[in-house]
Amino acid sequence: MKTLVAALAVAFAVPAVAADFKCASGSRVEKGGSTQYTYKESSSEIRVEKGGSTKGVAVKRGSKWYVEIGGSTQATFENGKIEKGGSSWASVSEAQRQFDCNADVAATLWVLMQKGAL
Repeated sequence: MKTLVAALAVAFAVPAVAADFKCASGSRVEKGGSTQYTYKESSSEIRVEKGGSTKGVAVKRGSKWYVEIGGSTQATFENGKIEKGGSSWASVSEAQRQFDCNADVAATLWVLMQKGAL
């Protein structure tokens, strides 16, 4: 019993790892307090920009989001899963560990980062 209590104490004492990026007010994505990207979000589109230049877009078609770079679909996401080429790639919760944002924005940013667009 003492071992279990000690293990639980250690597990809860370890601080959570902070996300690299954080969404802030004004649709800004910050790293270390400095704005890295901005995004514009509607019910059917998420547009990610840097310096006024569009880096990528997620477009909602039905229940699925399609992440596009230059008009070409790079990945999709829905129901907490990110897919590339029809195969499972990552989870949205994984994206949120890197990007402390709402699920849709985090998934969009994560795909764009993985594809080298950010």
